[in-house]
Amino acid sequence: MTSDNHNGFDPLLPVEMAHRAETVGETKANLSALNLLLLSMLAGAFIALGGDFFIAVTTSTELGYGVTRLIGGLAFSLGLFLVVVAGGELFTGNNLIVMAWASGRVSTLKLVRNWGIVYIGNLIGSLGTVLLVYFSGQWRFNGYEVGANALRVADHKVNLGFEEAIVLGILCNGLVCLAVWLCYSARSNTDKAISILFPITAFVASGFEHGVANMFFVPLGLLLKEDDTVVETAGLTSDGLDNLTVLDFIANNLVPVTLGNLIGGVVLVGAMYWLIYLRPAKT
Repeated sequence: MTSDNHNGFDPLLPVEMAHRAETVGETKANLSALNLLLLSMLAGAFIALGGDFFIAVTTSTELGYGVTRLIGGLAFSLGLFLVVVAGGELFTGNNLIVMAWASGRVSTLKLVRNWGIVYIGNLIGSLGTVLLVYFSGQWRFNGYEVGANALRVADHKVNLGFEEAIVLGILCNGLVCLAVWLCYSARSNTDKAISILFPITAFVASGFEHGVANMFFVPLGLLLKEDDTVVETAGLTSDGLDNLTVLDFIANNLVPVTLGNLIGGVVLVGAMYWLIYLRPAKT
């Protein structure tokens, strides 16, 4: 691995990023179960905070669909920025550990162990934040419009088709893992912020689906659908929310979106960059 970028300030080149991804993946795979769980709970909470920020800034805007989604995407970027800079283990970003696995630096058992613990921890952190947001009463702000916006978001997600949810998940985590990949080139937190901002804003503005984010959006909607004022303000009816249930959330959204996220992160980003930069070096 050779490069002219040795002054400590220039961003790393892609081949150097690939080697950093290997090292980071190996480190993540060897974390203790307790630290892995705690860091993943934090990551789930961070992504949920980004989701709550998204709900707040996209409520009652008159800027049109595209600009509103753009603003929401910028706000949601908070989540991954907190994960990367403050420290956290996020299931979607950790799909890049596959690069260390493909190089033989991480065993299959450690790869699956990491993904399993992190997924559970992300869920715990997300649900904990859902409860905090719900009991804060924030959803009553702006004449219940904040809650109505959250409810509409959740209802939309559980009414996606199975195949549609998979493809939206693929596109989403392709961009999320590209954001993490770009962070491997970073020399400062400013570099990381810029690396995160555009890919994350793009996936949110485009309406792609992120499994961990949905661990916040849909459970919050499940709580809010029990409030008649929120349902009425959202322009919905109780009968029209028949698909907003725990089982439908798992079967029609979480499962296909998570599958799509895996394909997008593992295949389109991790495996692709391993084949380009690390496989030739091994041969």
